[in-house]
Amino acid sequence: MDTFVGTGGCHDCGGKCPYKVEVTGEKATRIEPYDEFRPCVRAYGYIQRVYSPERLKTPLKRVGERGEGKFEPVSWNDALDIVAEKLRHVRDKYGSSAIFCIGSSGAPGRLHNAAPVFRLLNMFGGYIARWASASAEAAYFAAQATYGIIPTAHTRDDHIFSKLAILWGWNPAETVQIADTTYNLILAKEKGTKFIAVDPRYTNTAAVLADEWIPIRPGTDTALLLAMAYVILEKGLQDQKFLDKYTFGFEVFKDYLRGKEDGIPKTPSWAEPITGVSRSVAERLAVLYATSKPAALIPGFGPGRTAYGEQFHRAATALAAMTGNIGIHGGNPACCEVPLVGRTPGANISSTTLIPIGTNPLEASAPPNIGLNPRLRDKYRVNTSQIWDALIRGKDGGYPSDTKLLYIVCANPLNQYPDVNMGVRALKNPEFIVIHEQFMTATARFADVVLPANTHWERNDLMRPWLGGPYFFFANKVVESLHETKSDFQICSELAPRLGIHNYSDKSDDEWVKEIALSTPDTNEVISDYETSKKRGIIRFKQSERFVAFQKEIKNPASFRFSTPSGKIEIFSQKLAELNDPSIPPIPKYLPTWEGKKDSLSKAYPLQLITFHFKTRAHSCFGNVPWLKELEPQCLWLSTSDARERGIRDGDRVRVFNERGEIETLVRVTPRIMPGAVAMGQGAWYRPDEQGVDQGACANVLTRGKPSPAGALAANTCLVDVKKQT
Repeated sequence: MDTFVGTGGCHDCGGKCPYKVEVTGEKATRIEPYDEFRPCVRAYGYIQRVYSPERLKTPLKRVGERGEGKFEPVSWNDALDIVAEKLRHVRDKYGSSAIFCIGSSGAPGRLHNAAPVFRLLNMFGGYIARWASASAEAAYFAAQATYGIIPTAHTRDDHIFSKLAILWGWNPAETVQIADTTYNLILAKEKGTKFIAVDPRYTNTAAVLADEWIPIRPGTDTALLLAMAYVILEKGLQDQKFLDKYTFGFEVFKDYLRGKEDGIPKTPSWAEPITGVSRSVAERLAVLYATSKPAALIPGFGPGRTAYGEQFHRAATALAAMTGNIGIHGGNPACCEVPLVGRTPGANISSTTLIPIGTNPLEASAPPNIGLNPRLRDKYRVNTSQIWDALIRGKDGGYPSDTKLLYIVCANPLNQYPDVNMGVRALKNPEFIVIHEQFMTATARFADVVLPANTHWERNDLMRPWLGGPYFFFANKVVESLHETKSDFQICSELAPRLGIHNYSDKSDDEWVKEIALSTPDTNEVISDYETSKKRGIIRFKQSERFVAFQKEIKNPASFRFSTPSGKIEIFSQKLAELNDPSIPPIPKYLPTWEGKKDSLSKAYPLQLITFHFKTRAHSCFGNVPWLKELEPQCLWLSTSDARERGIRDGDRVRVFNERGEIETLVRVTPRIMPGAVAMGQGAWYRPDEQGVDQGACANVLTRGKPSPAGALAANTCLVDVKKQT
């Protein structure tokens, strides 16, 4: 008998798309969508992921050299005993700070994710954690500095009111970011919204929506935003009443634009040689944005993943404030595309984990609200971009500890963090490495014990879109766990008593999911009957109107202040001024990047590499799914003129290299990327040959492990060269 099970989710794909899975007998056979929530190709490929012959089937113990990939199967009892013994040994001999846990977003649920391990290690005495979102740290930082909170976006259906939408480094047709995003943008276009795409690439989103594509050099977006602000100011197009009433520090920013601070007016002529965008285009874009109210400047996260990425997001917020496009239908705060969404405007299913993880004893002395002080954060944690350096240099390098035991969960850091070759060296250092995994990834090859985790079709959970959205859904179990796999929560539950922890959990997986669902804010009326709602799968919020970020602060500023020290939108940030750090200025500024067009390295490596989210992968997940690999092979985007200079033709195999490493891949010669820039989808699986040249085309072989001053991953600040493979 065939049945349909409501479930969904595709790992760290932004959409967390809901869908139904048909089950015949005990096997999943196909998926079907829910109404307007159309899942992307990743969802349709999930069936091959679940039933892949490459799935890890049993716990593994390393028998070869670390990184060699030689393992032998062991029982769960033996594997957990080994892990427990190593944890006790390291804690007792070196202290809890010698335990470093890399937990990330590889599992998509509200229960089944890295949190069960965080909870376990906190109960065991603590651990060193990482800080800085690999996806959006620059946007998070800018949102807190400018608005005082991180969620600063409208619901997608509000864009139908926009006269103009500027998609700045934003490609939702492929990254999804809420299942109905593209659907709502198309509705807006059909109603007459004008779309402009600013991006080094002519993306699929631009092809579907944009009336105009403005190519821009990587890492220079802030300069164009400042030039637009200058034009708006000089033409008197700013909404001065809005600025006077709702913002703090505009006069300081105005003086900077006019060059009173450094003698350089931020004119379109100043920006043109930096950005590659002509003066006339910059002027026209500025006037169009200022006179098309309501207008939505929608920044993606990619331009923020640069050497001074936080300045991009802060400059975008300044433009939104100058034009009065904050707190109104059809506008946008132009910062962090995370809306607060619930049954009523302002309610929210929190994006944080709801299984309690407790307090990390090693961070008990940390002062509150250290989010805008990267130096203070470094005292307690390790920045994501600097993990390899921390493993190699430890305390001697200024890091909080010398790592002896590395615990990895829901993460593939060797593949996904910058400078893979440095990572290979770093992973030789810890005494012991344990990982929860579903496949033998690049990182898993370096583990001493590999614990096989199940997929989200093999357990019950609750999920929501990564960036908020008008729905959440129960990710119901579709099939029983295959082979000997277990959930991360189950693994921790069985490991806990071996560590002397007997109060790890008094609930089963299903009981935790029910508690999470019923205790999530604003769900009491949405989930009127738990079992019925769970069986139905998708739960839509009954929104009384489209949600507009900061609407109440703008309509009633006397009663509702912004969560900043001034209570206003801070174009000049008091908290950043207190840092007294020229690399993190209190107003948005353009700061030339390292490995940019004017860097001396550009003589040897003249092309700027950017990496993007590949439509057939969620980071490295799905990188081994045959259907998806066939649909769009990994390749390098190279402009027609750059290819001609190098004697390269479309479909050639090329070498992409810099001082950090070298990869080989196919090339796509195309006019859809501006000259001087090249692009690759991130997440391809690292596969070095005997000479150390990566045949898998993993972009992070080339990227640099240096964060922006505020902590953001700077993967899109990277110089390379390309030659035809002979």
